[in-house]
Amino acid sequence: MQNISDASLQTKIIQVAETLNKNHLMLATAESCTGGWVAKCCTDIAGSSSWFERGFVTYSNQAKQDQLGVQSASLQQYGAVSQTVAEEMALGALKHSRADISVALTGIAGPGGGTESKPVGTVWIGWARQPNKVISQLFQFEGDRESIRRQAVLKALSGIIKNARD
Repeated sequence: MQNISDASLQTKIIQVAETLNKNHLMLATAESCTGGWVAKCCTDIAGSSSWFERGFVTYSNQAKQDQLGVQSASLQQYGAVSQTVAEEMALGALKHSRADISVALTGIAGPGGGTESKPVGTVWIGWARQPNKVISQLFQFEGDRESIRRQAVLKALSGIIKNARD
């Protein structure tokens, strides 16, 4: 289990801010299992309005469809915690905002809700960039709900930096 401190998250978000400002990119977030934690990290920094456009917290499947345009068929076929849904969330965040770059997280933070094929700690993160470029990655985090969510936020922030540079 990896303990991610508030200081570690603050250090990483400063790097995100510097990278997005340098590249003149605006960010949108689309979060499920992290409940807006990535957006909270972004807005912890004064002046974040120069690079943070908006955040979507879409915890329910209906919210994913309504706010981000996630396809009902994708949710039914693959489930909310899937590569397809993470990528649709990331692309939807771009489509429904004025952002240039986005991140989306969907996963099972626990303590319940896991299955044999998708155990607690399963998190899909998608990153998208205009015009319609999307990548995603599957993570298997360990620990309690708090730890899983902290690890997911840190990976999401690290991926924003990488995606902004590529």
